[in-house]
Amino acid sequence: MRIVAGSAKGRALAGPKTTSKHIRPTADRVRETIFNVLGQWLEEQKVLDLYAGTGALGLESVSRGAPKAVLVDSDREALALCRANTDSLGFGAQVELIAQPVERALQTLGRRGDKFELVFADPPYAARVVETVLEGIARSGVLAPGGAVVIEHDKREAAPESHEGFERVDQRRFGDTLVSIFRIP
Repeated sequence: MRIVAGSAKGRALAGPKTTSKHIRPTADRVRETIFNVLGQWLEEQKVLDLYAGTGALGLESVSRGAPKAVLVDSDREALALCRANTDSLGFGAQVELIAQPVERALQTLGRRGDKFELVFADPPYAARVVETVLEGIARSGVLAPGGAVVIEHDKREAAPESHEGFERVDQRRFGDTLVSIFRIP
């Protein structure tokens, strides 16, 4: 794994030492396609990376100009990887780590009044939580007007055309992975 573009282009990211049922890093080509769809550069866009794993999506965003990324995960190994990758890239001033389950982190961020232009969610495929994630984001109010939610999920989990005021605006398939992009019209 590596950073695909931006200030840290080509820099390696640490991944899990062994195959992990909790951490499934987003492949470089999937990240590249996501940013091709969303736009290559993220100046002035705050990013929230739910189920962060290695932090690849949030850190890729900072490399592409996002001034701030918040990485959320509750798994110990994932948090250690996020911290190690943030430090190795020198992004410590721009990245906040939250060690909480996603539902609780969304509540915390909502109470703080944080708003994000871009929210990534890459939950464990077995969890089947696409609609639950959209509900949590809607309830917390963390998505800024005009913002996007990008959810990576198993191809066997159907992402709704619309849910909680969100409309699915794009969907891409990569083998067993679907990437669904939602916006509030």
